[in-house]
Amino acid sequence: MPHDLAARLASGERIEEPVAIVVAHPDDESLWLGTALKRLARATLIHLTDGAPTDMRDATRLGFRSRGDYAARRAGELDAALGTLAATPRRIAYDFADQSLAYGLPELIARLRADLAGMRAVLTHPYEGGHPDHDSAAFAVCRAFGGEIVEFACYHLAGGERAWGIFWPDADAPELVRALDRDEQALVGLAIDAHASQRAVTGCWRPAEERWRRAPRYDFAALPPPGAALYDSFGWAITSRGWRELAARC
Repeated sequence: MPHDLAARLASGERIEEPVAIVVAHPDDESLWLGTALKRLARATLIHLTDGAPTDMRDATRLGFRSRGDYAARRAGELDAALGTLAATPRRIAYDFADQSLAYGLPELIARLRADLAGMRAVLTHPYEGGHPDHDSAAFAVCRAFGGEIVEFACYHLAGGERAWGIFWPDADAPELVRALDRDEQALVGLAIDAHASQRAVTGCWRPAEERWRRAPRYDFAALPPPGAALYDSFGWAITSRGWRELAARC
């Protein structure tokens, strides 16, 4: 595959080569690359976490009695969303707990190195401080895979708020944009709605376009490019400083 996967994704064409999609949570695939899933004919979709944090705050708020029950609900929502999108990728689940990937980076990198062998390219999150698991995915893929890495736009901190579905700009990594037509927007909206447990997070945001770019050369020892991490305001156990300390050990 020539080094042009971002352009091919933005064109809307069908892609026959083996491509891996590495996402942090069950719903990231629906939010950020919904229409592309069906066009990636030989995709392997790797979910790094089961979407359920160990602290039980989200699970309790939603009425679940155990982390396992919450994880099972998220898995069922994922099945429904992929069915809505008519997407049938090969699927691998690592089942780390949500918000925990930074603590398991050595294992994560080793597992990805094995599962990404033979792939022509990998799609994953940018390093932008939106979520520690997004940053861990970006870091682990960078360490595990020596080929073409393409990013999909997620969210990050901008102007004191969460900026949805756009990249923090990088002059050396221009983005490519594919506008979704009305039917595609409706379809992706239905897939996002299937992740009903996440409605308090996603709210009414629905994508009108998909954005792609070749992964920049990140300095993972530095703060993410926005200069601050959105998740530092969430009161989670993992902070951006703690994340960088863990990444530095790998």
